[in-house]
Amino acid sequence: MTSTILQLSSKRSAHYLEHGTGEPLVLIHGVGMRAQAWYPQIDELSRDFRVIAVDMPGHGGSDALDAHATLQAFVHWAIEFIEALDAGPVNLAGHSMGSLIVAGVAVTRPNLVKRVAVLNGVYRRTAEARQAVLDRAAELRSGTIDVETPLRRWFNDEEAQRISARKVESWLKSVGIDGYAAAYTAFASGDETYADGWRTVSCPALVLTGADDPNSTPAMTRQMAQAARNGTAVVIEDERHMVNLTAPDKVNRALRAWLDREPHEESMPSAA
Repeated sequence: MTSTILQLSSKRSAHYLEHGTGEPLVLIHGVGMRAQAWYPQIDELSRDFRVIAVDMPGHGGSDALDAHATLQAFVHWAIEFIEALDAGPVNLAGHSMGSLIVAGVAVTRPNLVKRVAVLNGVYRRTAEARQAVLDRAAELRSGTIDVETPLRRWFNDEEAQRISARKVESWLKSVGIDGYAAAYTAFASGDETYADGWRTVSCPALVLTGADDPNSTPAMTRQMAQAARNGTAVVIEDERHMVNLTAPDKVNRALRAWLDREPHEESMPSAA
């Protein structure tokens, strides 16, 4: 696996991990995480694909955006990154905040996206749910980092899940507060930004979540898959928000099925 710093046209730099050869698959993680959070997918999918996991701005080794950056700014950053790779249309997958970013790229620059996958994404939150996320964003901007609450929300007490939880805890504790707060604020207010445009997305779109994820709900997943022209919904039972870590085999199978689809195929039946 190689670690690379890529200079973008905005003069910022982006750090990414790369492994494997073949069609490019770009992975964008969620708030507070880093590229390594995709390690089960990197290990498995790099057998057949050029897997590129990038640190989101202000996370890991990537330069931060402005403190008040909107979701659109993060989408523009992702477009810059894909263009700087000069790899042609890419397969693009995101988790949580990363899913909002990849959806925005698919809506605004479809020529850069061969296939798009949204893992544990949010879509048209209720007013109550949006306010709860905005409140957490305000806490972060005040300098308060609460690690325990998301860990309780994302993982259960099974030993296999606790192993993943300890990795996630270390990443949350290592992220810079400014980058974390900026990304979370954009995440908190961004779920409607590209929602109307999602119906224009015509490439194969995988929308996946855990059945027990209270924020990226199965209902959101099914609505988003139905809204896309070529969407497939996958809901993995007995899993929560960090499903790519806690159920990697099931997630990797879903990603492989998505990557096997030709861009012109009609949507597949949704899976529960």
